[in-house]
Amino acid sequence: MTIMKKIQFIYKSLLGVMIASALFSCQNDFEDVPLEQFTQDYVFSTADSTGEVAKQYLNTVYSRLQNGHNRVGGDYLASATDDAISSSNTLTDADKLLTGAYNASLTVGSEMLWGYHYAGIRSSTEFITNIDIVPVQQQYNGMSLAKVWKSEARFIRAWHYFNLVKRYGGVPLMGDVVRQLGDDLEIPRSSFDECISYIVSELDDITGTLRTYPVSNPSSDAHVVTREAAMALKARVLLYAASPLFNGGNIDGSNPLTGYASLDNEKWKAAADAAKQLMDEGTFSLQANYLDVFLEEGNSEVIFFRPEGPNNVMETNNGPVGFSGQGLGQGRTSPSQNLVDAFPMLDGKSIGDPTSAYVYNQNDPYANRDPRLENTVLHNGSLWLNTILETFEGGKNRPGGALQQTRTSYYLRKFMGKFETASGYSSTTHDWVVFRYAEVMLNYAEAQNEYSGPSTDIYQVLKNLRARAGIEAGLDDMYGLKAGMSKDEMREAIHNERRIEMAFEEQRYWDLRRWKKAESVLNNAINGMVIIQSGPSFIYNETAVLTPSFETRQYLYPIPNDEVLKNDNMIQNPNW
Repeated sequence: MTIMKKIQFIYKSLLGVMIASALFSCQNDFEDVPLEQFTQDYVFSTADSTGEVAKQYLNTVYSRLQNGHNRVGGDYLASATDDAISSSNTLTDADKLLTGAYNASLTVGSEMLWGYHYAGIRSSTEFITNIDIVPVQQQYNGMSLAKVWKSEARFIRAWHYFNLVKRYGGVPLMGDVVRQLGDDLEIPRSSFDECISYIVSELDDITGTLRTYPVSNPSSDAHVVTREAAMALKARVLLYAASPLFNGGNIDGSNPLTGYASLDNEKWKAAADAAKQLMDEGTFSLQANYLDVFLEEGNSEVIFFRPEGPNNVMETNNGPVGFSGQGLGQGRTSPSQNLVDAFPMLDGKSIGDPTSAYVYNQNDPYANRDPRLENTVLHNGSLWLNTILETFEGGKNRPGGALQQTRTSYYLRKFMGKFETASGYSSTTHDWVVFRYAEVMLNYAEAQNEYSGPSTDIYQVLKNLRARAGIEAGLDDMYGLKAGMSKDEMREAIHNERRIEMAFEEQRYWDLRRWKKAESVLNNAINGMVIIQSGPSFIYNETAVLTPSFETRQYLYPIPNDEVLKNDNMIQNPNW
């Protein structure tokens, strides 16, 4: 059996599982229907005027959109970058990604998700190719709601393709045909350009048949794909396609599977235009409070999210150790000193800038810093659970020994509820924000700078983000930004702003790759802080805690070896 036939067999089995799981919650309504009748014909029925059963199936299609909280084997993907490391005492998937401990035969299952995304493509296509026969009576803007659902499934399929392309380059495009056993299934990889063009064309085609933000019934539909979500995905796809890894920096010369043959500056313009179109509509704005972006559903900044019911799982996984009862935390994520150093001073100037109005004090390194630092990491002296954290050596929250605890003296703060003065953790919203307005702004600033250099509106993007963060404007109203930056200087300013604004949101990992910075960044030490208590004071010493490893071939993942062996038309990525 070829690998593509094997995949289709798995997909066929998956359909049955998904249908059964989709309908299980409705078994009281359908208990008179034998389980063996939960077939494709039953799910997509000409007699289902409400579309209730088909909608249940669509819910399973949605379920394959991932939640990023502790997604990678229990860690954030950021723990495979210079922004953090895993606190686990065992070898983790994040460690493997960070040190290059994988190959085509030994992949990292929680991140190298070839089969997972193709299963998502298959289930989406099942819905897309069958929903038209369901006579759904409910209308939206003069069209059957079934047409809206179909466009939502097309968005999800495009999302899966994009997740494959950013990992592997060009991949097989399956189209709208749901292939069966006996078909010719040894499908070759499409070029990178073909994949990007397909994804963008799909997104363009569905924008007129999706719901628009804000949805009319947010209590049940706030999480659905909207026209604006499709626009945000398009902007991100075009940004990645324009980036050096694929545009001008192809790791395999003119290989069409791994990128474009040469630099095309117009691709930056396309990315900038896509982001600017969404910005110009004025639908979204920066949420006034940075923390509330991740804690309050329906806020002005969130474009698309994956819902998660109120709980305290995120706090339990990542909260500081040293507490008990309702404050018990496992400290799974250790933010790095590298990330902490990236946050500027309160006036927006870097910690090493002698012109800053604030003197960086190594004995009090967290004073007078960008407020986003306090909103992103917990450090020695932070207030948490009505307690001053002790992350010095032997302190309550870094006691040493075999207990899983911070390896850097830092714990993750971002995404957690407002528990600074609480006595314990309570249920809190922990939705995973897929797209937010701040990213669209940064996408525009980066693409526009690459296309035509610094401009007033690019400066304004950075100023707006810094103003929302609480950075001081200064007498020159520049929020610490240097006036008259060159294109290269602006590039570095945008890259750093993106790093600190989007920390732990699965951006840094891919940014380092698409910028082709990973070789220079991920072969240097990831640092933490060793803090020694000396009477009422502390001595802070930066120290290396892990040295990652990155080779050129790692810019793209290896196609899983069994896919290559069983499909004669499957070409492996370079040097794997």
